[in-house]
Amino acid sequence: MGSDFEEEETVKDNSVAMVMASFLGDSLALGVHWIYDTRRIQVEFGRVDSFLKPKPDSYHPTKEEGEFTHYGDQALVLLESLAARKGFRLDDFAARWGSLFKNYRGYYDQATKATLRNHEMGERPEDGGSLSQDLAGAARIAPLVFRYQADPDSLVEAARAQTRMTHNNTVIVDCAEFLARTAQRVLSGETPVSAMTRVAEDRFVDSHIHEWVEEGIRSKEEESISTVARFGQSCHAEEAFPGVVHLISRYEEDLKEGLIQAVMAGGDSAARAMIVGMILGAHRGKAALPEHWLRDLKKREEIGRLLLEIA
Repeated sequence: MGSDFEEEETVKDNSVAMVMASFLGDSLALGVHWIYDTRRIQVEFGRVDSFLKPKPDSYHPTKEEGEFTHYGDQALVLLESLAARKGFRLDDFAARWGSLFKNYRGYYDQATKATLRNHEMGERPEDGGSLSQDLAGAARIAPLVFRYQADPDSLVEAARAQTRMTHNNTVIVDCAEFLARTAQRVLSGETPVSAMTRVAEDRFVDSHIHEWVEEGIRSKEEESISTVARFGQSCHAEEAFPGVVHLISRYEEDLKEGLIQAVMAGGDSAARAMIVGMILGAHRGKAALPEHWLRDLKKREEIGRLLLEIA
C-alpha cells in the first residue's frame, strides 16, 4: 500500500475506511453495472470479486478496470470540493460538477441530463436539480460524513443540499439525510442495524423510509440475489432502498461479501454498493478493505491525499 494510505492512520479511521469502501463499491460494480439478468452476470463474469473492465456494449465502455461509474466520479468531485474549500460550499460543488460533465467521457444518466438543462436555463444549484427518484443522488455522500462526522447538523444540511443539486426530489433528499445520520452514528460506535433502526424511528417514523428499513432488516436471513430482485433492482428509491438495508443487515460483519453480493444482485449495483460500502466501511474499518481492491483502485492515492487535506 502507498504512503498516503499509511499516513491516513493518523486520522481516526473507520472514517477513512468509510470513504474508501464507498469508492471501492462503485468500482467493483463498474464492469457489470445495470445488467439486470443475474444469471447472465454469473455466466459471463462469474463471481465478481475483483475489478473488471467494462465490455464495449456496456454503459461504461470508455472506462478501465479500477475506475468509477459516473456516480463515483461525482463523489470524487464532491471530495475535491471539500478539500479545496475546507468544507461544503454548494456553489463550488455545483461548478466542479458542471465542469466534470462538460466533456465527460462516461455515461450521462437522465438525472444528469435534466440537471444540466436546468442549469443552462439559469436555474440555481439550490433548486435546479432534476426530479429524479434515483437513489444514486443520495449515494455519494461519504466525503461529507468524513468532513462533518462531529457536526451532525452541518452534515445533514450539506447532505440534503448536495443531493437536491441533482435530485430535487423530497424522497431522495430524505434518503440522503437518513444515510448521513446512520453513517455518523456508526462512526460513533453503533452497529449498522441499530443505527438504521434508531434513525428511522427517531426521524422518519411517518415516512416510507421507516417501512423500507423494517422490510430490509426483516429480510436479513434471506438469500441476497433473490431478495434484492423481490424488492427491485432498479435505481428508484422504493426498490433500491430496502435492498440496501437488507445487504447492510445481512453482511453487517462482512464488508467484502456485502459488496460482492450488492454487485451480483444486478441492476443499479453501483449506487447500491456505494451505500453498502459507506455504512459497512464505517463499521468494520480499514482492516476489512480487501488489499487487492485497494491496490487496483485507480484513484486511491488521490482519494487518500484529499482526505488528508480535509483532516
